[in-house]
Amino acid sequence: MEICYLIAFPDEDDGKIPLVEPFKGLKDAPYFRPIDIDIVTLGEETVLIEGHAVLVIRQRFDGRVQMVECRFELKDPFAASVLQERTQIQNALQSKFIPTLYRQSGLYEEYTILLVQDASPSPDKWIEKNSRALAKFIRSQREVFDKEELNEILVSRTRYSAVELTLVDWEGAVIIAPNEDYQSDIALLKIGNYQLLRYRMLDQSIDGMLDKISQTFFENKRRPRPTRGVIRQIAEHKLEVMLDFERAEQNLLLIGDWYTAKLYEAIQSEFYLRDWKENLKNKLNNLESIVQTIKDNFSLSLESVWGRIEMAGWMIMLIGYIYLFIADLGLFNK
Repeated sequence: MEICYLIAFPDEDDGKIPLVEPFKGLKDAPYFRPIDIDIVTLGEETVLIEGHAVLVIRQRFDGRVQMVECRFELKDPFAASVLQERTQIQNALQSKFIPTLYRQSGLYEEYTILLVQDASPSPDKWIEKNSRALAKFIRSQREVFDKEELNEILVSRTRYSAVELTLVDWEGAVIIAPNEDYQSDIALLKIGNYQLLRYRMLDQSIDGMLDKISQTFFENKRRPRPTRGVIRQIAEHKLEVMLDFERAEQNLLLIGDWYTAKLYEAIQSEFYLRDWKENLKNKLNNLESIVQTIKDNFSLSLESVWGRIEMAGWMIMLIGYIYLFIADLGLFNK
């Protein structure tokens, strides 16, 4: 059987205008069209990893995330001994393609897809027959799952025909297609993983801003007074994050037929994309409130300073007038 291993990690483009490409390999074009996702192919090669020939296709999504599609074959992916072999291959691929910074921080996504051509007598019966082995394969675990856990892992199934079925879990998927027409479903799973990583990147960016605000305005007792420059930087960063979130949210809009919509609905559900979106919305609302509070306090502080300066000016003028008044009376000459 063939394995498709996806890796996604942050990867900024070089600033050059890219040659945008459409998704390829769809069952019946146009099938689906992701809104406003720019795809650029970075390269295609075959590499030798742990004694296995691995076909690698690298793409960049929206100039922000690199998606690496790795295809290789395993004779018996359900065998206990093969699990360790697969893990070694995937770890080697991570080391080769994911920058050390993101490997250490965990800011990347990985996803394993089993590509099945022959699932006799039917896809559903084949899944039930191999349920325990499939659950271990998808979750990359040696433990024995109980019936409830098995149902949870294997429940999300989308059928294109009587002999074509895609099973989606949050850690992996199984695509059954007798004619090896896998690519359209892989493309949707790529979008799901890309979307999940984008949300994680945004979440990290918001947390970074909150930490900066906390350190600048609350933690350091000897900190300098907040300036317009600091507040402007925070406001600009907040605006960038909000625009980034809106763009990421728009990418979820798909135009397609019933199968595409149903499969991507399953992907959104299994990847908890809606939960991520709501959590980010709440964080952005809280961030906006915090930034506005800082602005208001800064304005009040500035008004207070100007009020004191104005009061001091009036006092100086008053003293000056008193001096002139006394001088006119000639009291200083006596």
